[in-house]
Amino acid sequence: MPKFSRTQKFTKANVENVPENKAVVYKLKNAAGKNLYTGIAGRGRGQDRLIEHKNLKRETIPGATRFQYAQVKNKNRAEQIEKQIIRKEQPKFNEQNK
Repeated sequence: MPKFSRTQKFTKANVENVPENKAVVYKLKNAAGKNLYTGIAGRGRGQDRLIEHKNLKRETIPGATRFQYAQVKNKNRAEQIEKQIIRKEQPKFNEQNK
C-alpha cells in the first residue's frame, strides 16, 4: 500500500499542488476524516480529476471537504489499490462490488 499524503483541505489551491508525473489514488473525506470516495487518475490527470469532483454536479461528492492522495507507478497499480481500499473502507459513494 502506498503512503498517502497528509489530509488537506479540498481547495483548488491545494489540488494544484498534486504532482502530475505519476498516476494517483485519492480519497475524498468529510470534516471528521471519514473516507467518502476513493478514485484514481492516470499520469497528468490527478489535478483535473480532483477539480471535476468540485466543479461538475454529477461528479460532486456531498460533504467532501478534505482529500488525500498517493502517487503510484502506473494506472494498473492504481486500480488494484483502489479496489483494496474500497473493499476495506467501503466509502459511501463508491460502488462496493468493484
